[in-house]
Amino acid sequence: MATKLLKSAGGAVSGLVFMGTMALLPMAAQAAIWSDNSIGYRYGHDYREPVNSENITKQIISFTSASGYKYGSNFFTVDMLSSDNTDPASCSTGSPTCNSGGAHEVYAVYRTTFSGSSVFGTPLKFGIIRDIGLQTGFDFNAKDDQFASRVAKKMIGPKFSFDVPGFFDVAAEFYAERNHNWYATQYGCTGATNPDCGNVQFKNTYTIESAWGIPFKAGLPMKFQGFCNYIGVKGPDGVGQGTRPETLLEAAVMVDVGSLAGQKETVYLGLGYQYWHNKFGNDSSRDSTGGSTAHVPQLELEWHL
Repeated sequence: MATKLLKSAGGAVSGLVFMGTMALLPMAAQAAIWSDNSIGYRYGHDYREPVNSENITKQIISFTSASGYKYGSNFFTVDMLSSDNTDPASCSTGSPTCNSGGAHEVYAVYRTTFSGSSVFGTPLKFGIIRDIGLQTGFDFNAKDDQFASRVAKKMIGPKFSFDVPGFFDVAAEFYAERNHNWYATQYGCTGATNPDCGNVQFKNTYTIESAWGIPFKAGLPMKFQGFCNYIGVKGPDGVGQGTRPETLLEAAVMVDVGSLAGQKETVYLGLGYQYWHNKFGNDSSRDSTGGSTAHVPQLELEWHL
């Protein structure tokens, strides 16, 4: 009975997160005070996927929009990822000779932050803290490989903004995730007997999200930017294996090359690095292929519109 109550409570909180996010979106959609839209490109040879022993080459094109309004800020980005054939797309024919090429993925992220200082009309600033707010949002993706992921993440919690040049934010949030796992259909369920077969509702947990953009100068104007997310244990995966805490770090040093042509803060070129440990919650100590941990140098380009 206690277990059922806990599951019901978790589902209720997850639902409240979604409804709260949807209810707050009209506020977040108010006229922007400032905005920054950009198109980005990332390239690397050493991306990894769980249970895949190959290094994967990926090209990633992204569109990012950040804006501020009366009560806070919005952030939206969508990545379009193209893999080489070491991360193959699923073959619809099922033929062992099928050559489907590399997988494609679309991954979207939305966050909105309600500034405590703006909402309450008084500065919430002290010491190294610039502001305290409430952040909520979601992630969605779809990928055409055999795993066939369709992630849906929801999160909500307080965010602390630090008083630094540029920005440095840290949020501690409630986290709920639902996904799809084709391999789960190979472990005793079929779509005919279970319409939910292959869909995985993870245990609710927490996440720590941080993001930063710090300008500096070394001959040319530059910036150090990135994010780091930590997700707690989220219960068993689609095949009953226990998950592990997940860490994703993306960091880059970007040079304002546009300033050479008198177009300051328009075109950036730089080098980045991705570290992803226990990817998607997979236990890297159980993954003999090494695919659950990635160390990826990246070439990055960013054009602000």
